Amino acid sequence: MKFDKRLVQRVRVPLGFLFAIVFLIFAKPTLLTLVVGALIAFVGVGIRAWASGHIRKAKVLAVSGPYARTRNPLYVGSLILGLGFTIAAGVWWLALIFCVLFIGIYLPVMRVEAEDMRRIFGADFEEYERNVPLLIPRFTVWRNTGEKFDFQLYLHYREYRAAIGAVIVVGILAAKAYFLP
Repeated sequence: MKFDKRLVQRVRVPLGFLFAIVFLIFAKPTLLTLVVGALIAFVGVGIRAWASGHIRKAKVLAVSGPYARTRNPLYVGSLILGLGFTIAAGVWWLALIFCVLFIGIYLPVMRVEAEDMRRIFGADFEEYERNVPLLIPRFTVWRNTGEKFDFQLYLHYREYRAAIGAVIVVGILAAKAYFLP
């Protein structure tokens, strides 16, 4: 039986919601874990917001902003966001589950997306792929295009939902820390 990478693409969001439910049930936040984790999570939200203002999906190869450092800044933001939430939760094994799920879901998704990008953008993507890492950002900018963040793209892709979701999760964790110590 062949592994269907496209299936993983389709189930990543429902699996994320399932993990979120498990996460909220078993979380045992303290004031310290909540503050540290929330700060880290909001860094992830910021990275996702920055990336969304530089991408024009399947129309133009994104190489500006965070895309000049990593090919998948939205996923870098999601990784940091998720790690922040697991730190906020105060339960080490939730971080372990999150990391296993992230690797198991997003590595195949990144490979499928790279195949799609190669097909759409050809040699331009291949050059980009050779110079910009898959996930871990490079320290220097690959190519400075001068292109600026486009707030309309941020709105178009509704990335503000990640910020709203983060505020809600932090609020639930705060309530859980306060009411169920």
